[in-house]
Amino acid sequence: MSTPDDAERLSPLAQRWPRASKFLLSGCAATVAELATFPLDLTKTRLQIQGEAALARLGDGAAESAPYRGMVRTALGIVQEEGFLKLWQGVTPAIYRHIVYSGGRMVTYEHLREVVFGKSEDKHYPLWKSVIGGMMAGVVGQFLANPTDLVKVQMQMEGKRKLEGKPLRFRGVHHAFAKILAEGGIRGLWAGWVPNIQRAALVNMGDLTTYDTVKHYLVLNTPLEDNIVTHGLSSLCSGLVASILGTPADVIKSRIMNQPRDKQGRGLLYKSSTDCLIQAVQGEGFLSLYKGFLPSWLRMWYNYASEEETSKRRCWPYALLQRLSISSLYPAHAIWLSLFNSSSKPS
Repeated sequence: MSTPDDAERLSPLAQRWPRASKFLLSGCAATVAELATFPLDLTKTRLQIQGEAALARLGDGAAESAPYRGMVRTALGIVQEEGFLKLWQGVTPAIYRHIVYSGGRMVTYEHLREVVFGKSEDKHYPLWKSVIGGMMAGVVGQFLANPTDLVKVQMQMEGKRKLEGKPLRFRGVHHAFAKILAEGGIRGLWAGWVPNIQRAALVNMGDLTTYDTVKHYLVLNTPLEDNIVTHGLSSLCSGLVASILGTPADVIKSRIMNQPRDKQGRGLLYKSSTDCLIQAVQGEGFLSLYKGFLPSWLRMWYNYASEEETSKRRCWPYALLQRLSISSLYPAHAIWLSLFNSSSKPS
C-alpha cells in the first residue's frame, strides 16, 4: 500500500517543485534562443553605440570618421574584419543573463499571477493584471540580471576596440566581473540599471498587450487556427510593438554601460540616463534612439515565438527525450519528461 510520502516522491517534478521546474525550463529555452540569435544582439549593440556624439568630448574621432553601417553591413563587417566566431563574442555572459532574467521573470510572474493578483470570480485572468504582472516581473528579472548584461555589452564592444587600436579591457568573463567589481564595487555592477529596467518594463508591456490581442483577432476573424503560424504572426507583431517601446531605453542602457570610466568607476561621458538621452538627441537627432531597431525586432520575434512553443511543450528537449525512451535511459528519461510535463507560460 502506497503512503502519501511515496505518492509525493513518485509525482512529476513539475508538481513537486513547480517554480523551480519553470525556472529551469525557461532558462534552458532562453539559452537555446540566445545561441541562435546572439549575432543579432551583437549587431544591435554595435549599431546602438556607432556614431556616439559624446565621444567627441574626449577627442575620439573614430566614431566620426567611420561610415555608418546598417544591420547587414555591420554583421558582414564583423565577419570580414574580426572573424566569423566573433559574432558570438560575449555569448557566455549573455547566457548567464538569460538564465537569470528569463528564469527570474517567469518565477516572479507566476507568483504574482497565482498569489498576489489571483483570478477573478469567473476564473478569468484580466489583461490589465497580466500587463502589470508582466511589467513587474520584467523589472525584477532585469534588475537581478544587470551585472551579466553589463559584462555582455562591454565584451561585445571588445572587437571594435581592438580594430581601433585601443587596449582590450578584459581577458574573459570572470576577469570582467572581477575588474568591474574591483573598480566600482558592488554598485559598479549595476551601472545602467535604470534604463535597463525601464526597457524591461516597456518590452514586457508591449509583448503582453499585443500578443494576446493579435492572436485572438487572428483566430476569431481569419481562417487561421491556434497553431504555430498564428503564434509566429502574433510574435512578429508583439516584437514590433515591444521594439518600438523599448529600443530608446536599450540605446541609453548600452551607451551608459559601455562608456569609459575613471579609476573610481564613474562614467566619463554621461552623468545619468537623462544626460545620455539629451546628448544623443542633440548630437545625433531623435532617430539615434532607434539605432539597432531592426535586429532588435527580429530577435524579439524569434524569442517570443520560441517561448510560446516551449510553453506549449513543443520545445526541442521534450521532443528529443520522447524519441530516446529506451530502457537503459529510463531513469533520466522519466525525470526529464516529468520536468517538461507542464506549461511554462500561461496561455
